[in-house]
Amino acid sequence: MRVAILGAGAIGLASAALLCQRGHQPVLWAPTGRLLPGGKLVATGAVAGTFEPEVVADCASALADAEAVLIAAPGYAHRAVIEAAAPHLRAGQTVLFSSHMSFSALYLRQLCPAPTIAAWGTTVVTGRRGEGMAVWVTNIRSRVDVAVLPAGEAASALALCAELFGDRFVDRGALLAIALSNLNPQNHLAIALCNLTRMEKGEAWRQYANTTDAVGRLMEALDAERLALAAAAGVQVRTLHEHFRLSFAAVGETMGEMARGLAAGDADPSGPTTLNSRYVLEDAPFGLWPTVCLARVLGVKAPLHEAGVALFSALYGRDFAAANDILPRLGDLRALLAGI
Repeated sequence: MRVAILGAGAIGLASAALLCQRGHQPVLWAPTGRLLPGGKLVATGAVAGTFEPEVVADCASALADAEAVLIAAPGYAHRAVIEAAAPHLRAGQTVLFSSHMSFSALYLRQLCPAPTIAAWGTTVVTGRRGEGMAVWVTNIRSRVDVAVLPAGEAASALALCAELFGDRFVDRGALLAIALSNLNPQNHLAIALCNLTRMEKGEAWRQYANTTDAVGRLMEALDAERLALAAAAGVQVRTLHEHFRLSFAAVGETMGEMARGLAAGDADPSGPTTLNSRYVLEDAPFGLWPTVCLARVLGVKAPLHEAGVALFSALYGRDFAAANDILPRLGDLRALLAGI
């Protein structure tokens, strides 16, 4: 199947490698123009091989004959990618968000209601990009939560996801459940905040080795706020511990124990070595801030999420709440929630 991948970072390239391995035809478009046609994709790790996905120079060409579209851009690029794609999308296509952030799926539906949308709670793959079109695929998740718009297309959309990426998708029904299923923002808040000087100094450090018991307790406290939000909204989501067991086969009763087990293995990823990391630049405005906004609408206290946005804003000298360019275009959030 021909699949347009909009985004050529680690997730876009790792997804392309997995699709090639499964016999599909990914077409890569990089919004930054950083890919050149004719390059070979070299993948190592959980997906290994040399592949030759098609690379195109413009979004319209990527979408022209694609049956499915994978948006694999970071949250801060969602608006630009959605606006580039919307004029060229058509009925019969299915748009997959890998992963969904800040109600971007609703913004796409505002601009182009024709395609079916499958919003993923997280990515199918994790990875790190190397030079050129090289990618290290660090993991393929065993379970990925999905919500489909419109709901009546859920069965066919989930079947498509499984055909492309394997039998690993779970229908969560409501988009609000997916909005509260992405654990990256809360986890990255704890990991980045507690290791920020390492990032700023450019030190080499391992993520799980430095997720100590104290960092783990902060992750669990943030998770308690998210779970309280889900309960208030009437949706079911996986817990932090369930997520790590299903995604990484982690063992242990606490996050600290799980992290120690993962650190002892051979897949402990490197932590960010710069402040210019998506752990903050993406997750603070497009993950933490929407959670804060949801909490305010639902009347649920989320002091750690609120503090995370405020602390990162102070540390970086910028207003991360104001950096979100999706939410202001959606209108009244309370009315929005009533409709989903």
